[in-house]
Amino acid sequence: MIAAMAAAALAVSAEPALAHHAMGGATPATFLQGLLSGLAHPVIGLDHLAAVLAVGALAAFHRAGLALALAFVAAIALGAGLHLSAVTVPGAELITAASVVALGVLLFGGAASTPVLLAAFAAAGLVHGYVQAESIIGAEPTPLAAYLVGLALVQGALAIGTALAVRQLAAAGTPALRAAGAAVAAVGLVFGAQTLAII
Repeated sequence: MIAAMAAAALAVSAEPALAHHAMGGATPATFLQGLLSGLAHPVIGLDHLAAVLAVGALAAFHRAGLALALAFVAAIALGAGLHLSAVTVPGAELITAASVVALGVLLFGGAASTPVLLAAFAAAGLVHGYVQAESIIGAEPTPLAAYLVGLALVQGALAIGTALAVRQLAAAGTPALRAAGAAVAAVGLVFGAQTLAII
């Protein structure tokens, strides 16, 4: 699945980096639009999806895996809050792409300590949440709240679901995880190159 995402990322590399959210660039105006946009953004944005799946796969092999995945989701909420509070992060799209590469490298490398993963998940969550909040800037409170709920729900479900699936498929062994890590890193590199091309 992650390898397919890398191929898809290469196929859409000419698309604008900020285009991947459900409202096609329009600010959600209703509760339902906000919720759908929040649910969709991390799924149709391959860079965000790759990061969430990598987080889940990395968390799978830690006793604190659930807490690690939830820390990532909490960091996403904090990052979104920073953007909504008008905090400016120069080069956020490039940092987001770099975080995807870093998560891919960690997955490729195999075992990482809990403190290392916690730091990586917190940093990645902050920047992904910051970038994801861009599509809700200017929205009224109701669609804004719905969007944030959608973001948290879908990314929490994907991270935890991936962790549980990887635990069940642990027999696939290191080669499969290395391939997944390489695919995640490739997604990050494609989006980083795409972002540089439009700066």
